[in-house]
Formats: sequence, structure tokens, C-alpha cells
Amino acid sequence: MKKTLLVTLVLFSLSSWQQPNGGEWKEKVDASLLEKVSTGGEAEFLILLRQQADVSGSRQLRLKEEKGQFVFEKLRAAAKESQGTVITVLEEAKANYRPFYIVNAILAKGSLALIREVAQLEAVVQVQDNPIIRMQEPIEEETEAAPVSFRNDLVEWGVGNINADDVWAMGYTGQGVVIGGQDTGYDWDHPAIRDTYRGWDGSEADHNYNWHDAIHELIGDPNDTNPCGLDNTEPCDDHSHGTHTMGTMAGSQSDDGKSIGVAPGARWIACRNMERGDGTPATYIECFEWFLAPYGLNGENPDVRYAPHVINNSWSCPTGEGCNPSNFATMEMVVDNLKAAGIVVVVSAGNDGSACSTVNTPAAMYENSFSVGATQPNDSIANFSSRGPVMVDGSGRLKPNVSAPGVGVRSSVLNGGFATYSGTSMAGPHVAGLVALLISAKPELAGQVEMIETIIEQTAVHLTSEQSCGPFSGLQVPNAVYGYGRVDALAAVLEALEVTGADERVEAQRLHVFPNPTTGQAYFQMEGLEGDAQVQAFTLSGQLVYSGRWSIANGSILQADLSALPSGIYWYRVVTDGKQFKGKLVKQ
Repeated sequence: MKKTLLVTLVLFSLSSWQQPNGGEWKEKVDASLLEKVSTGGEAEFLILLRQQADVSGSRQLRLKEEKGQFVFEKLRAAAKESQGTVITVLEEAKANYRPFYIVNAILAKGSLALIREVAQLEAVVQVQDNPIIRMQEPIEEETEAAPVSFRNDLVEWGVGNINADDVWAMGYTGQGVVIGGQDTGYDWDHPAIRDTYRGWDGSEADHNYNWHDAIHELIGDPNDTNPCGLDNTEPCDDHSHGTHTMGTMAGSQSDDGKSIGVAPGARWIACRNMERGDGTPATYIECFEWFLAPYGLNGENPDVRYAPHVINNSWSCPTGEGCNPSNFATMEMVVDNLKAAGIVVVVSAGNDGSACSTVNTPAAMYENSFSVGATQPNDSIANFSSRGPVMVDGSGRLKPNVSAPGVGVRSSVLNGGFATYSGTSMAGPHVAGLVALLISAKPELAGQVEMIETIIEQTAVHLTSEQSCGPFSGLQVPNAVYGYGRVDALAAVLEALEVTGADERVEAQRLHVFPNPTTGQAYFQMEGLEGDAQVQAFTLSGQLVYSGRWSIANGSILQADLSALPSGIYWYRVVTDGKQFKGKLVKQ
């Protein structure tokens, strides 16, 4: 999945923007913004700078931390070099402002006169509105009965549906991986998510580098109050939406004893980007910037070492509420820069289905976001799940990338409770948790966003639809309804271990499997090890089809009867003495 061309085109479009002269300054200002200040009032606006950093060099780096530091330094340097003249104007006008570097832009508040003065600067390419955007609420939709194949009654159906519990059985639960969430906030002390919060060590909390609040003023009703307050120094959720999504990503158990989280061994950090469901492009950008290089509660000392491996985004910015072609590129550059820093940006596809081309909002519509549709327990697409292709920007790109459980998902909510929600907001967290499982199984994948996304796509359960959208037939894979299909955590992890498994190949020389191909009986011979071993065989899609125990001595042989299996290619895995041996077995 080569995705570098899009970044180049965005940068070129900014550098080639022609500077209006004199009275043409209005051409650089959003019409909606001009309307807001036309009667003499003030409004918030984003000032987009002409100079944008080139971070393409991060592709030459391997380690996630190296990528992050490279991108961070490039972005900071571009902002420092080019924002001075704009900041001088803002300070002379005694205007409130906040500079950004994740994209070279400045948030400010002022009158028409200030907007005119800023727009006339050579360094400024566009002055954009900063509208209030309402989060899509969870959908009321009945869940179809879960199939009998959900063999584990101790996990929520979505966790079992994507085979996350099978990955746990392999010893991979997300350990060593950090998940970032930006949403309505998080009830961090909830019993289901407290112990996986990175700011909690089991006895005391430290929210530095683990939490940021981008809500500095009331966004919805200015005469109301917020139950969390503003500028919180510890995680708080004023809605429940964020707490629900985090439970699905990294939660433990619900009140009925079922496991709710896909990656219960991962740690999470968070940023509040909405005030009771209302956000703005600036609050989203502020959270994204903090995730690139989190800083302490005092706003100082950003450090890429604290950045997450994956960020879940269960929000959207629809055209009807302010995001439009004039500011699409701004948010897209933010997503592009995070990906260049080695961070996977998972985004819910939206709840505007079932029509085609309803994936039409930031950040789900972007090439470099990993967009997720919603499925039911029987793997049919949810009626509300947004479809591709993306037409609002004229790209025609295929979306969503994949799909995941999003109907009748039970997870944590405020005040220690649990509730069942539906929406693509519930599907995205399953994929963010899957990213954590992949990296915990193969730490070398950290920062390798393209490889992670490709593995998830290529191992998804292929699903087709009678609905075709644009040039994409619903009867082919990928399609504009399911993308590449419903994600399969076990198949993805098995593929990751094989794709990047150079170390295991050396160990595998001590395990002999014969005959291979086999017509029914397969023999496993181990040399140099003794003790108990577990032998398993899986289909390429990750279904466990054989499991046996083996008490081995040096050179002993296990006979496995695979005669009942259909012809095809299977994975085998032998685990013994803390070591793992893997390979492929052909059944004729």
C-alpha cells in the first residue's frame, strides 16, 4: 500500500498557491468565517501557513522513536521559522492565539479587521473557520443472535468474533504497547480500565505525559456548565462515549465477568477533544499534536518517547458542521504527519450508511487514516455503516479499509457502569486493540504503519455484498461496503509472526515436520529439547483445527492425524520450554 504520493500533492498545492493582492485578501478567508464577523463580532479561526515541513525522510528510518523524533524536529523547525510575522500581528492586536506545529497553523480569535490583516500576510495561505462539530451519537440498532461458533462465553461477542482470545492464548495481550484515545474524555478510575491506564502504577496516579485536556472553554451552550470542568489535570469523561471505546480497546472485565477489551495487556493514554460531544478542528488538532510528543500537565517538555503506537478516533467532522474542501487539507496533513511518525491512525468510518459514498468526513476519508466499518455478529454489515468510495474530495478512493464488530457492543461507561452501544465508534476500537496485539506479538512492527495495515487487510475475513458502489463491485474484495473484510486478530498475528519471523526460522531447524505435503498423517520430531509441548494447526484464516499435547524427549516423534481436514495449506505451531516454532503444512 504505497501512500506517499498524496503527501507530495498536498505540499505542492500549498507551495503553488498564488498570493492574492490588495482587495483579493478575502479569497484566502472561508466564507463562513467572514459571515460570522460581518456584524462586528469576533470568531475563532485557524491561520494556515504557506510553509509546511517535508517529513518524507522518515521513510528511511526503521525505529518508531527515530521516526517520531525526525518528524517532531522537522515540524517544530518549520513552525519556528515561519510563524513569527503572524504572531507579531496577533500580539500587537492583543489577540488570544495558540500556535500548532503538527500542521503549521495558528488558532486565533478576533474581528474582521484582524482577519483582514492576517490574510494579507505573505506567509499566510488560508484563514479558515473553526466551527463547532457535534459527535455522532451511538446508534439504536437491534443485534442479531450471535452464532453458535462463538465458543467462548467469557468474552464479549466482538472480542470472540475477531479471535482476540485465541491471540491471548498464544501469550500476546498487547503488553508493551500504548494505545491513545481522543474522545469525550475517560473515566480513568473505572474498574475496567484503571489498571491499564499508563498513569496508574497500582498505588498512585501520575497524569503527566498520560493525559491532556484540549477543552479550555465551553463549546456547546456557553451558559451551561461542564460536569468535568475545563483544563482538567486528570482524565474525566463528560459523556461516557470515550470510556466505552477505551473499554473495548484495553478493558478488563464487565460486571457479568466477561472480558470486554481486545488488548487487555496494553496501556492507554488519552486526550479530551470534545466538550459533551462538541469539538472543533482546533481541539482535534491539539490532541493529535499532543499524541505526537506528549508533554506534562504544565504544557512543557514534549517527548516522542511517550507517544502511543496507535490512536483511536471515534469522531467525525461533517461538511454540514464546518469541515469542507477549504479545510480538508489541513486535517489531512495532521494525519499524514502522524503516520510519518510511525503512529497508526484508526478512524471510525461514520454512521451515515447505507448509501454509497457516505465515508465523506475527516478523518475517515483520508488515504492515510485506517478507516473501519461496523459489522453485526453474523458478519453482515450494519445498515448505518458508512460506505465508500470517497467522492467529497473527488479522489474516488476506496473506503473503509476494513470492518469490525460494531452492533450491540457492551463496554464500560461512567460511574463504574456498563452499557451496550452500536456504531462505527464501537468498531474502530476493536481494530486499535488489534494493532496492539500485533505489536505485542512482533515488537519489530512498532512504527511500521504500512506493514501493520497491510497485514490486517490481507488477513481479514473476506466478505462480499450485493451492493456495488461506483467502480467497486460488492462481489469482489476489497469492496466499498466491508473494505477488505472483517478483521481477524489470530490470522493477523500468525501472518505477522511469519512475515517478520527471521529469528524463528533459525529455531525451526530443530523441529522436523514430515511428510510435507501429507495425505493425512503428519509427524513432528523435536531435537535438543525435552518437556511438554503444545501442537496446534490453523487454517490460513486463523481457525484452530487441531490441538494436541506432546511429552517430548530428545528426538521423540508426535503423530498427528489430520486426515479429516480438507486439502489446503495450514499453519502449525509448537510451543515448548518458552520457545515457539512455526511453519506451513500442506494437506493433499
